[in-house]
Amino acid sequence: MSASARSEAELLAAVPTKLFIGGAWVDAEDGKTLDVTDPATGQVIASIADASAADGMRALDAAVAAQAEWAATAPRERGEILRRAFDLLQQRKEDAALLMTIEMGKPLAEARGEIAYGGEFLRWFAEEAVRITGRYGSNPEGTGRMIVTQRPVGPSFLITPWNFPLAMATRKLAPAIAAGCTSVIKPAALTPLTTLFIVGLLEEAGLPAGVVNVVTTSSSSAVSAPIIADPRLRKLSFTGSTPVGVALLKQAADGVLKTSMELGGNAPFLVFEDADLDKAVDGAMVAKFRNMGQACTAANRFIVHEAVADEFARRLVERVGELSVGRGTEPGVTIGPLIDDNAVAKVGSLVTDAVSKGATLLAGGSAIDGPGAFFQPTVIDRVSADSDILREEIFGPVVSIIRFTDEAEAVAKANATEYGLVGYVFTENLARGQRLIDSLETGMMGLNTGVVSNAAAPFGGIKQSGLGREGGFEGIHEYLETKYVLTPDPVE
Repeated sequence: MSASARSEAELLAAVPTKLFIGGAWVDAEDGKTLDVTDPATGQVIASIADASAADGMRALDAAVAAQAEWAATAPRERGEILRRAFDLLQQRKEDAALLMTIEMGKPLAEARGEIAYGGEFLRWFAEEAVRITGRYGSNPEGTGRMIVTQRPVGPSFLITPWNFPLAMATRKLAPAIAAGCTSVIKPAALTPLTTLFIVGLLEEAGLPAGVVNVVTTSSSSAVSAPIIADPRLRKLSFTGSTPVGVALLKQAADGVLKTSMELGGNAPFLVFEDADLDKAVDGAMVAKFRNMGQACTAANRFIVHEAVADEFARRLVERVGELSVGRGTEPGVTIGPLIDDNAVAKVGSLVTDAVSKGATLLAGGSAIDGPGAFFQPTVIDRVSADSDILREEIFGPVVSIIRFTDEAEAVAKANATEYGLVGYVFTENLARGQRLIDSLETGMMGLNTGVVSNAAAPFGGIKQSGLGREGGFEGIHEYLETKYVLTPDPVE
């Protein structure tokens, strides 16, 4: 198939709708299905297999059965499969973009951007597969030789969210495959089709049966709990909310599983008095409105120096007024729907709470009548410190502005959260930028930029934003364990 997309109907008819277990596309054992809807229209676009706990265990059985052979597969061969999958994705990128837009809602331009980003994990870890290293040398006493190797941790359970359905799948699957781990992946019930599409490409690229298995389900906890409790599972990777991550960590503790947790965020966006406001506004637009604000890296709290706050707000409102809301497949649309009506209700309640506590509404502020789960791009200024919107992850297209007078106050406000995923800083003062690198309590930081994610960089946070890193050189080590051997020096 060429890079040009098929029609929506043709594409949806071609996407797998079954579970993928042991190299075969199969129905759920009990025959149940779940509906997938287009958030821009509310219409059902597909009915797919709805896995039970028994189906989840069948998938784990297949992963366990394939583990030894896959771990013994040459790293170059593992890498070549990932590279072929990358090439296939590039050939079918328009199909993938359209599929994401239909099931998740993001504008086509953003969907294409996610393919460029998410596809890089396939290419990056194709190259990392052959760079898994160890070391060899004398011990300090000179009485023996130390051998240190890295080995695949084993069968892994990968749980992905709905907001970046392609990138979150490739960010977990690619390092697991490269490291020699088999897996069961459970995509979010709201956006499962893109994961099924990607796994279809991996199958076409020559991935052996059982190396990756997919269970789609409307009963996430019922399917996940037995898999996590099974002593054959050795790794759990989850991206989602902090409360769910905490619950999964408690379950994983019984098996002492190796875990990766990419959890919630409450990103501060600091604008200092010496900032280039053109850069700051450009950065704000992408840090806030990309994916309609539905990203753990989205800027939540705009902490702006009082000397430039009015002008920053004015420019931002002007830019927000240029945004076009609609179904992501329509030409010129820059803001798609939120994922569902519950998301719209939550965003609306956060805005209402902030305004009731004294915030000034500068733009938007309301849900848009259906069909579809739309909310107006919104700017609120002078948000009170006791507003819920400063404590909770917004996950919507809302800018919340608070003000500060000096650097110490800005840092205190930025760090006043249990989350620590990413922060954004805009200043032309190099020394201040260096200080903020050290003083912001986040795992990542954008200095004069509103985008930090890159397949070659370690993605992850501190505090309640998670454990471990995805991407970069660090990403493959989440799927490896270290083995040390000591051999005595030979006696003459």
